[in-house]
Amino acid sequence: MAIERNTRNDRWDDDKNEAASAADGTHKFKPLTREEAEILCANDPPLSPWWVVSAQAAVGVVVALAALLITGRSEAGWSALYGAAAVVIPAALMARGMTSRLSSMSPGASAVSFMIWEAAKIAVSVAMLALAPKLVQPLSWPALLVALVLCIKVYWVALSWRGRKVSR
Repeated sequence: MAIERNTRNDRWDDDKNEAASAADGTHKFKPLTREEAEILCANDPPLSPWWVVSAQAAVGVVVALAALLITGRSEAGWSALYGAAAVVIPAALMARGMTSRLSSMSPGASAVSFMIWEAAKIAVSVAMLALAPKLVQPLSWPALLVALVLCIKVYWVALSWRGRKVSR
């Protein structure tokens, strides 16, 4: 039994298949003009990774101060600050790598660079968490983990913030 494949000789010849795609419910995308692309970019500016790293650092400092004030123990504050650093330092490392000229040379280089920097970010985070008991004495795991989770959640806040119009 042979499998039939519908192949098109000319993949860019959309005029011939316009009626067929309208009939089967698929949508045809119209390329943007330069002016439309500029308007789209102006309405949806890219979010700087450095803004996200700065927001994570600010959240980490606030959580560390809150841990210090709530518990009254300095080890909770230092542990929370170290938990925030376990997110902020790897994120800054990745942001630096992804904003380098080498990462933006081509789409392929950008994809490979993303995978390499993401692996480096994970490795640094795991190493920092493994070294936490030796570097922070005495260590408060709950404070460290709360700060870590809250700093990671800044990514979601940044994504939701990106959808809002920021007045400049």
